[in-house]
Amino acid sequence: MNRSAFKMKLKAGCEAEYQKRHDEIWPDLAELIKQSGVYDYSIFLDRETNILFAVQKQSGEQGSQDLGNNPLVQKWWDYMSDIMEANADNSPVTIPLNEVFYLE
Repeated sequence: MNRSAFKMKLKAGCEAEYQKRHDEIWPDLAELIKQSGVYDYSIFLDRETNILFAVQKQSGEQGSQDLGNNPLVQKWWDYMSDIMEANADNSPVTIPLNEVFYLE
């Protein structure tokens, strides 16, 4: 089992829309993420900074951030790009975070 964490940035005023879109995540996208080996995946929001903090466990080496070549993931990026900081290809700007402490 591996764990990874990363942060992203939500545009101001988009908190409710971000929550709504994730409450209604496309079932085929959720299934794709699970099939890639990702499980126990959470995203947290710091409302003071609009920073999103994501953490996930993976049964293999691949995480959700490795699915960028999949057309369904690219469609999700396009869908989310109006409410998040995004790269030129509409992928979210993500910054990997290094684990400095873990208590099981």
